[in-house]
Amino acid sequence: MQAKNAAAISRPVVKLGADDLSEYLRAKDPGKVELAGIWRTAIGLQKVDGLTPSAYLVETARRNIEGEITVAEAGNIIGEYYKSKKIRAEAAKTRTDEADIVSQRIAAILAEPTFSFSPASYVAIHRKLFIGIYKHAGKIRDYNITKSEWVLKKDTVRYESADVIAATLEYEFQRERKFNYKGLTPQETISHFSRFVADVWQIHAFGEGNTRTTALFAIKYLRTLGYNVANDIFAENSYYFRNALVRANYTNIPEGVHPTLVYLERFFGNLLLGENNELKSRFLRIGLQDELASLVPPEREQVGEQVREQVAPPLPRGVVRLLKVLKGDMSVLEMMGALKLGGRRNFLEKYLSPAIELGLVERTQPDSPRSPTQKYRLTAKGIAAFTKLASAEIPRIKKSVSATGAKLRAWYER
Repeated sequence: MQAKNAAAISRPVVKLGADDLSEYLRAKDPGKVELAGIWRTAIGLQKVDGLTPSAYLVETARRNIEGEITVAEAGNIIGEYYKSKKIRAEAAKTRTDEADIVSQRIAAILAEPTFSFSPASYVAIHRKLFIGIYKHAGKIRDYNITKSEWVLKKDTVRYESADVIAATLEYEFQRERKFNYKGLTPQETISHFSRFVADVWQIHAFGEGNTRTTALFAIKYLRTLGYNVANDIFAENSYYFRNALVRANYTNIPEGVHPTLVYLERFFGNLLLGENNELKSRFLRIGLQDELASLVPPEREQVGEQVREQVAPPLPRGVVRLLKVLKGDMSVLEMMGALKLGGRRNFLEKYLSPAIELGLVERTQPDSPRSPTQKYRLTAKGIAAFTKLASAEIPRIKKSVSATGAKLRAWYER
């Protein structure tokens, strides 16, 4: 084996992708299929940071799938490979060494059955993935950050302030630990799970490697919930997954952009329910509708607007009810009281969350979504929707009053 490894070290660093292992997905041996899925996910997740593992890593993965070496031995082989200063220096130019090393570590973590649902476990995963790569591996971020996002036209998500990361992380995990999935429909389960993952990601506990750590933790957590996670979805759509997380946590009221879970729910719908949603990052880019509209000839614009008006889906019943009672700034408890609702989870899922995702309601403290003093109010779009609802109610009310008056006159004249 040493001779083979020594010979391999002289190979040039050629980049390949997860698809180079796709042949094993059709293998008769279920063990090979499982390992191929694990490695393809590990390799595919590097795309969230624009990284691609080398041909040497793919070949090492192939040897593990064939049963020649264990996952741990694959780690030793990759480690020995990058002890060569020449190879490491060349690979560092494109961070290929990071892609190779982290891919093997992700595969190792996915292959082991152990898991603990806790912030400590979440942080430990980051440490296991990036020790020896980042100086801050396994350490909570102690500085504030911004990240220019293509999908946001170079704007950034507002990440959690460094001084409250640990407390916020603990809060999110406690809330999820207390949550009961019993009785939820598959779609409701996906909606809640998407919200949890999006909230944890937005904290951005780590300076680098946050998405890969969150994705790996999510896969492990889903397995404890009983899901047989189809690793291929992560392998082929990891970049979309990251952009969906971005859109789930981005607000720009002047531009009419509000946080939405729609894209993340589509991802998990494919992952867990076998749906066939189209997962294309270009459709997540803000302002896309405006750009498409600019391509429509002016003479067709008015007709198009009329058609959009005709086919616009009706608002969910819960959202309509919320619009009618939301006056000024109101807390969750105040809104529930006005609606005479007792179930907080039902209110959040059927009333408030859809209204926010539709851009009709906004937080008064958008940069601190979990603030205990958080309140909510109608957006300009929400006010317009309420006005339209009220206008539609007037003819019905007049008709009702007229009918009642006619009945009274008929009774009086008898």
